[in-house]
Amino acid sequence: MLSVSALVLFGIILVIFIRGGQIKWPQAIVAVLFGFMLNQSAQLSKPVQDFLTQLAKTLSNITS
Repeated sequence: MLSVSALVLFGIILVIFIRGGQIKWPQAIVAVLFGFMLNQSAQLSKPVQDFLTQLAKTLSNITS
């Protein structure tokens, strides 16, 4: 099974949105900065990581 970091996945999605014209560069910069600051905040990063882990497990169970 291939495991992809959520950071890489969100980065790819952000690039797709920028290239598709659905999000402009200023909003992309804010999104990147928010992600960086969220990652640095120990208080917020744990619940977000737990949520993403549970979401990945749920999606994996649905597709299996």
